[in-house]
Amino acid sequence: MKELQNYAHIPLKQRSNRVWRTYEGGALIGRWKKAPSEEDGQMPEQWIMSTVTARGNGRPENEGLSLIETEQGVVPLKDIINSNPELFLGKELAEKYGTTGVLIKMLDSMERLTIQVHPDKKYAKTILNSEFGKTESWYVLNTREIDGEKPVVYMGFKEHVTKEIWKSHFETQNIQGMLECLHKIEVKPGDAFMIYGGVPHAIGSGCFLMEVQEPTDYTMRVEKTTPAGLKIGPELIHQGVGEETMLECFHYNTYNLEQALKEWKITPEVLESSDEFTFRTLFNKKHTDCFGLNELLLDGNYTMQGNASFYVAVIYSGDGIITCNGKDYDYKQGDEIFISAAISEITFKSKSASKILLCYPPN
Repeated sequence: MKELQNYAHIPLKQRSNRVWRTYEGGALIGRWKKAPSEEDGQMPEQWIMSTVTARGNGRPENEGLSLIETEQGVVPLKDIINSNPELFLGKELAEKYGTTGVLIKMLDSMERLTIQVHPDKKYAKTILNSEFGKTESWYVLNTREIDGEKPVVYMGFKEHVTKEIWKSHFETQNIQGMLECLHKIEVKPGDAFMIYGGVPHAIGSGCFLMEVQEPTDYTMRVEKTTPAGLKIGPELIHQGVGEETMLECFHYNTYNLEQALKEWKITPEVLESSDEFTFRTLFNKKHTDCFGLNELLLDGNYTMQGNASFYVAVIYSGDGIITCNGKDYDYKQGDEIFISAAISEITFKSKSASKILLCYPPN
């Protein structure tokens, strides 16, 4: 375990980590990764710097856990962190959670995802005995039209909805009725949304987005069959708590469209800029204390100071050099890089214009 601690002082690249889900997609992940083929299939998500296993019967035991290439061979990120949580995560995070406290995903939908909700912290604690709920955020990176359908997301109950109406649609599996209970919002690259625990939602077809979220895989679904016709077992509907208790996971607040957008759509803010870079914040303390997301648009150099906890750099486009502790490391489009709390400063230097997404743990 002790030799793993040496990895706290260098940027750590993750191996590709695709995860099975109940919906199809993933071609745009292939394009982003510059994979030999861009194919849609049952592995539509890439989990990034994950210490969380995916839920689902009959799946591989450690599906979802991130693996890091090291001189010792391939090692789970979880094991590296556990060799010295304070060194890798930072003192405060290590003491409070003992884990990263965040999960990052790239998600590409060829079909609409099932209508769902995630627990807030209170429900997670009392019903699921979990320290974390699953508040999440979406940052739309790319879109595509599928069968002539414009990319959309669904979120939040419209003003006419009551718990009784929702329960009745669920019991009769009136999918169209459920969709009509939710606001339907057309999306384009650059759009950003907060999806708090308790808010009903569904991602439509043709959305490629980054999802930064609390580190659980708790999803309550109200559709028993996916849009493509896949039957969903009870454990993926209600996570073992039963249908009545599952319906308690929803917050039955209602909104008109203007209120819904004001509540959940986020406008990025520029924090710093020069001829060589623009540094923007998307999700921060104003929106949630569960995680953060910033974006660095780089055509030159940018030096980043550590803030006593780890963070993750996801290279959406471009390539260049990372200088860390006097050594240079290459970065390129598709890389996902864990930067431990022990690293006090790194410099990104672009060879080609780069878009770097910087994900942060709870603050």
